[in-house]
Amino acid sequence: MREILAARLRECRRRKGVTQWEAAVGCDITETAYQNYENMTRLPRADILARIADYYNTSTDYLLGRKDDPNP
Repeated sequence: MREILAARLRECRRRKGVTQWEAAVGCDITETAYQNYENMTRLPRADILARIADYYNTSTDYLLGRKDDPNP
């Protein structure tokens, strides 16, 4: 699951055209926390995962690899 989450976070971030810092600010988390999610060293709590999904206008199911359609 970590690999899928990390890959989907990178994909969403690149599609939106933002840096890790900009994504972190948009999700109201630290840049280090965001980097940890993309680098597979930590998993976000449910509330943070929901904020990230809202920021990228996608679903938590997509970020976690439970579905392949990024549309919410």
